[in-house]
Parts: sequence; structure tokens; C-alpha cells
Amino acid sequence: MRGRFAGWLAGWRLWRLPSPVRTYVLLVNVLAVGASVSTAWLVPVSRTDLLRFGVLAVCAAAAIEATRHIERQREYNRAPAVAYVDTKAVWSIAAVVALPAVLATAMVVFTYAVAWWRIWPRERPVLAHRWIFSAASVLCGTQAAVAVLALGMHQYPGILAPGFLPGLSDLAVIVFAAGLRWAINTALVMAAIALSNPPQSFSDLFSGFGDQLLEAGAIGLGMVTAALLVLANPLVLAGVVIALVALHRGLLLSQFQRDARTDVTTGLATKRWWRTVAEQYLERARAGQGTVGVLLLDLDHFKTINDTYGHPTGDLVLREIAIALRGQVRDEDVCGRWGGEEFAIVLPNVPSEEHLGQLADRIRCRVPEVTVSLPDRDSVISDLTVSIGCALYPADHLSSVDELLVASDSALYRAKQAGRNRVEVATR
Repeated sequence: MRGRFAGWLAGWRLWRLPSPVRTYVLLVNVLAVGASVSTAWLVPVSRTDLLRFGVLAVCAAAAIEATRHIERQREYNRAPAVAYVDTKAVWSIAAVVALPAVLATAMVVFTYAVAWWRIWPRERPVLAHRWIFSAASVLCGTQAAVAVLALGMHQYPGILAPGFLPGLSDLAVIVFAAGLRWAINTALVMAAIALSNPPQSFSDLFSGFGDQLLEAGAIGLGMVTAALLVLANPLVLAGVVIALVALHRGLLLSQFQRDARTDVTTGLATKRWWRTVAEQYLERARAGQGTVGVLLLDLDHFKTINDTYGHPTGDLVLREIAIALRGQVRDEDVCGRWGGEEFAIVLPNVPSEEHLGQLADRIRCRVPEVTVSLPDRDSVISDLTVSIGCALYPADHLSSVDELLVASDSALYRAKQAGRNRVEVATR
């Protein structure tokens, strides 16, 4: 048993992190343990507190289980340089307001442990240090919030004091404590991100920062949950679980699905989503004896544009090319950005290789018509050209999306070797 645990621990990616990052992560973990121990017995725990903790724990586990697939997708699609938005804050905020400090600490540990166990079943050894660090950063903020509440509220733990002015004072203390908890957690996480992936500029750390409003909503819902826990029948908290699940499915799922499918620069399909659609078209073609065409496009000499005008101008050019591509294909055809200045188009039910070549040549003739005005330079980028490789399924040597892509890429290579601004169809 001990050997198995040692092997599991040795598999953590933590030990392969750069030394400054590893040291920082371990220091935050130690700080979290020390702060949690220091506040543990600040307030004695009663049977009522334990009952309320049990109700919160059941609701938290139910919410995590009901949203685990969405949370997995949300974390998978999150950019590495963007801080994670913790919707589990609903339960830990309710605990820190309505329960003794030791139970507030236990709620953070419980929710993160359940989420780690249910959301990432296959990647536990790899991701364990990340979940522990995330929980540690939340614990640091939680203990700071405990200190504020203990010093500022009329009755801690509890809810607003009776009377307008005392209640307003307690509300201000709770809001400040919740904000402090969020600020400490976010600062610790962003510092880890900055150490792991040093940003090009300070503003890069705050890219996607608007998503943190979701966590502000979770914190607000946590305050409402604390009041319901103390004042109402605990069964009412089932409504909070329903609200969280509805929020995930109605807002977060559609948002992250859309983000995962759309390339930010061009508005075309991402490589991953393009491939998903291509697989579906190919499966349909196999079943119905239809066809699937694939075009790979590469803008000729695009590096010169980036070197001359800079990458922001290069992105403008890519956006204009994307608009031109969408204007040349059917609604069922899917245009995607394959990477850099490369694009891919998948086309179901193309009648023949001749038709596929004609479509590719129409696109090739459309690209030189694209112009990008540069008012600050008083100039225009024009006379762009593109090389295109094509492949059509079915063919004797093609049976998968990968083989279609390889054939198209080989044809694209021939087009570039033959002088660029050409269309080449994959040979059979």
C-alpha cells in the first residue's frame, strides 16, 4: 500500500515544474494549512452546525455530480493563462458565513475533493497538485474572510443582525469578506500563472478577466444560501442546486461549446471542431455511399505580411480571407482555421473530383480580390494568393479523415513546389 501511494505521488506533474513554481505552490499549500489550523477552534461546533454542514455537503455533492461533464469541458477549453472560475464558491461562501471556521475549511476541502474525484477520473495523478493548490488558495482567502467576519459581525457565525442599521453593517462586512476571499484566491492563482507562463505584458494576465463575474455571481448565490440555511427549511436548498445546474446547462455549456468551436481570430471553426464535423461527414458518406471533399489552403508568402506590418495586421488579413472563404462555399460546407495561415474546408456530397477542383479554383481566383486597408499607414494590402490541395473520398487509398488530410497536404505541397497560386488534386 505504501509503495503504491509513493508511486502515485511520484507521478505528480508538480515535481517536473520549474523550481520557482514548485516552491511557490508548496509555500501556498503550507500557508493554507497554517492559516486553517490557526482559525480552526475560533468558534465551537454545535450539533446544529454539523447538521447544517451535512445539508450543505449533500447539496454541493449533488450539484458537482450534475454538472461534472460541463465542468470538465469548461476546464479543458480554458486558456492556460486565464484563472479558473470556481462555481463551487456557492457552498464554501455559505459555510464561511453561517458555520464555524473549522467547518468552512472542511467545506472547501470537501468540495474540491469531490470535484477532483468526479470531474477528472483518469487524470487524477497528473492533476492532483493543481487541485490541491487551487483548494489551498481558496483556503487562504477563506481564513482571511473568517477573520473579517469574526471581527466585524455582530454575531459570527450567523446572518444579518436584526434592525436596519445593524443588518446593513453586517451586510457590508459579509460583502467585504467575500470580496477579500475572492481577491486573495485570484491573486495567488494569477501569480502561479505568471510564474508558469510569464506574460508578454502585464495586461495579458487579465485577458478573459470578465469571466470572473461568474464567480461573483456564485459568491452572491452563496450569501443567499447561507441565509436559507439558517432561516429556512434546509430542503429549500434544493432550489439552489437546481439554479446552479440550470446556470451551467443554459449559459456556461452553450458559451464554452461556442468558444471551443470558433477560432477567435477568424471566426471560422477551430481545428478540433472542424475535425469533429469532418468525421461525421465521413461516417455519413460511408453509410450512404456519398462523398466528402477536403481542401487545404495556404496563403502564399504570408510571413512577409507579418514581418512587414506586424501580427495584428496579419490577423486582419486572416479575417478578410475567412470572410471570402465563407462566401464561396455552401451552408453545409465547414471552413476552419488549421493553424497559422492555413485553412481547411470539408465539403459533403461533392459530385466529382472535377467539381472539387473547380470549387478550389474559384476560391483561388477570389483570394486576390481581397484587400485590407491600413489607414494608419495610408496603404492597402492586396494581390494575395493561395495554394490549394484537394482530396475526395471515396478513393482506394483513403478511408479516414487523417488519410484525407495527408492526401490534401501532399497535393498542397505539390502546388507550392510548382510555383504557388495553384490548385492540385490528390492523385489516386
